Amino acid sequence: MNNLYFYVGIIGNIISVLMFLSPVKTFWRIVKKGSTEEFESLPYICTLLNSSLWTYYGLTKPGSYLVATVNGFGIVVEIVYISLFLIYAPPRTRAKTAKVAGIVDVLVFVGTVVVTQFGMEGEMRINVIGFMGAALNIVMFASPLSVMKLVWTTKSVEYMPFLLSLFLFLNGGVWTFYAFLVQDWYLGVPNGTGFILGFAQLALYSIYYKSKVISDDLDDGWQHRHLLPPSTSNHTQPEPV
Repeated sequence: MNNLYFYVGIIGNIISVLMFLSPVKTFWRIVKKGSTEEFESLPYICTLLNSSLWTYYGLTKPGSYLVATVNGFGIVVEIVYISLFLIYAPPRTRAKTAKVAGIVDVLVFVGTVVVTQFGMEGEMRINVIGFMGAALNIVMFASPLSVMKLVWTTKSVEYMPFLLSLFLFLNGGVWTFYAFLVQDWYLGVPNGTGFILGFAQLALYSIYYKSKVISDDLDDGWQHRHLLPPSTSNHTQPEPV
């Protein structure tokens, strides 16, 4: 059983790495054009906090090093994304991005570490970190609902990239299975949600893919909205845990 959950975790790590790297094309476009255009930084800011929380969780909970390693990789990738965004964003957007990143990724995360390290211990500390990570994941997993509604309304999958939907489905399934093997429901609940939403997106894709609108911005369209509903909903998938 130990070997099984280890190999499942390795597979989950590989899929998660692919998901973390999925926005590379977007940032290559930003670098080439020397502008962030209308792309939004909030998805990457939230994903950095998410990766930080799960890395902290993996380091705190015994035997969860697979969770820590992949999310540690996620921290590095998201820092690179946010740094590029800060370099190429116009001054006003750069200032706003820096302010939000400072509050979310520094103050919130550091505050969480300080409170849990000095105010809690043992299982309580692990439970609080796990609950916070799961709650943030579930909020981030709400973002596919907006793109699914758009597909249903427009009868087009232009702004629902197939690979992201596929990775969401695979990532959610593998990590849900891993969570079942190690009896970790803080991992299981949000990833189970991602698995179900990924399946629903693939089902919608299979129905409407023939009406797909051809566009040069096909792989980037999901980036033009925010991440969190209702005033900040984005056509992006959340990063894995």
